[in-house]
Amino acid sequence: MSGGEVAGILVAVFWAILVSFLAVALARLAQTLRATTKLVADVTEQAVPLLADASTAVRSAQTQIDRVDAIASDVQEVTSNASALSTTVASTFGGPLVKVAAFGYGVRRAISRKAAPTEEVPVKPSRRTVIVGRTVPSARRTKRANRSKRD
Repeated sequence: MSGGEVAGILVAVFWAILVSFLAVALARLAQTLRATTKLVADVTEQAVPLLADASTAVRSAQTQIDRVDAIASDVQEVTSNASALSTTVASTFGGPLVKVAAFGYGVRRAISRKAAPTEEVPVKPSRRTVIVGRTVPSARRTKRANRSKRD
């Protein structure tokens, strides 16, 4: 056997080993592709019902949102009606009630002055106001009250 024949045999063996490795790699690649195809088919089978359920849930949520919107608009209408009613009641009865209260106060004060002209009205204890940790006497208020009692 000559060197060329040995080299030819080595190249042939090398090519046979290389082709074997490539065949094994291609077989594994085909197996992986089959598994991937099966996985995609299973995911598709499961995704279609999930998408249908999701679509149903979205429709149901939209229906509920429409109902809540209707309720909110009704509440807004009731609120505006209540506001209008309270404004009407305040304007209708507020002024006269204030006048009646002021008149009642004036009558009580006049009766109390007429009933006891010599009696002195007891002086209320002076109120103190606390502002940021300081106590401020209400001296001005008591001086005014004393002046009005003298008159």
